[in-house]
Amino acid sequence: MSTPTVQFLFDFGSPNAYLCHRVIPAIEARTGVPFVYQPILLGGLFKLANNRSPAEAFADIPNKRAYDRLEVNRFVARHGLANYRFNPFFPINTLQLMRGAVAAQKLACFAPYVEAVYVAMWERGLDMGQAAVVTATLEEAGLPAAQLLATAQDADVKTRLLANTNEAHARGAFGSPSFLVGDELFFGKDRLREVEEEIVRQRG
Repeated sequence: MSTPTVQFLFDFGSPNAYLCHRVIPAIEARTGVPFVYQPILLGGLFKLANNRSPAEAFADIPNKRAYDRLEVNRFVARHGLANYRFNPFFPINTLQLMRGAVAAQKLACFAPYVEAVYVAMWERGLDMGQAAVVTATLEEAGLPAAQLLATAQDADVKTRLLANTNEAHARGAFGSPSFLVGDELFFGKDRLREVEEEIVRQRG
């Protein structure tokens, strides 16, 4: 029996990626396989893939936007995600947040950084495009805010985020949330069941 590598390609700007973040622990518990969180820049991936955000792509299709909201409500109810709140400042430029995620990997505080930012974005509804709000959020979470923000400007951090995004595109990704189970790509929160099935299949 082998343990597959499972990557979660995420950007804090995607509400569906947040919803996946809340469901992933249950899948990890059932399968015994951890998910590797891979920070990417969603705007950059859109450009590489010639894709657009759903808010832009479906702006003129009211029924599609209404159905997407319905699907989110169903997912929230199914998984008991009562703390979810759509961010009133959406869309938010997440470049600094995603560089911060790579910086947090470098400073060995990645998991608490991810949790703090996701809570701020999709539970507290904060304007995480504002530097002062980000600083306060990280400090409240007991994280080294000044060090994280400074490290996020390091050349190697910027290069790593760009490389992650380019690699995601090279492996077939075009948006977030995306998952790679070995070399098998899955897109969207509605594919989490298939992700779990593929993990089990690859474990043999």
